[in-house]
Amino acid sequence: MSRITKQAKQATRKRILDAAGSLFKGKGFEQATTRDIAQQAGIATGTLFNYFPAKEDIVMTLMTTALDRAAKDFAKQQRTGASLEEDLFLHVATGLRRLKVHRKYVGPALETTLSPLTSSSISTKADAIRIAHLELVQQTITQHGLVFEVWTMAMQLYWTLYTGVLTVWVSDSSPKQEDTLAMLDQSIAMYVSWLRDQQE
Repeated sequence: MSRITKQAKQATRKRILDAAGSLFKGKGFEQATTRDIAQQAGIATGTLFNYFPAKEDIVMTLMTTALDRAAKDFAKQQRTGASLEEDLFLHVATGLRRLKVHRKYVGPALETTLSPLTSSSISTKADAIRIAHLELVQQTITQHGLVFEVWTMAMQLYWTLYTGVLTVWVSDSSPKQEDTLAMLDQSIAMYVSWLRDQQE
């Protein structure tokens, strides 16, 4: 009995992600079945579940890759002397740019896995996205001289604002999603004002 090599597993995983991304764009998240994905990837449906237990896990993986790249973009594009508002705006905007190719099917994942009301145990991939994003936000806030003994409320408020922006963004039909960017600008201004009030 031959063992599947690591390279073969990685190739299969990539085929699944490519097939799912193509089907989600073409048919929509709800209409694309796991059977469709497996067929397009050239594998058995049972094999698909060895890699991803549910379609939401596939979306979370695609989002994780995009947001990891966005974090690198953010690090490269940060300017010396930028305000906290500018840095937080840049952080979210770089993420939106990287997520743009997935915009058609991020909505269902937001509702089921990334919502502030969702139990943290629903998806470990969603937890990883949330933790990585919030760690970078906390680090950015700290770099601007704002420090809290307990960060919980500040991070919960931020996550609620962030997921609200994402929810508007997925269905924003304005040119270049300008309505979302205007909302993001206003949300960050309110959030930073609140953060500074907590320091007084």
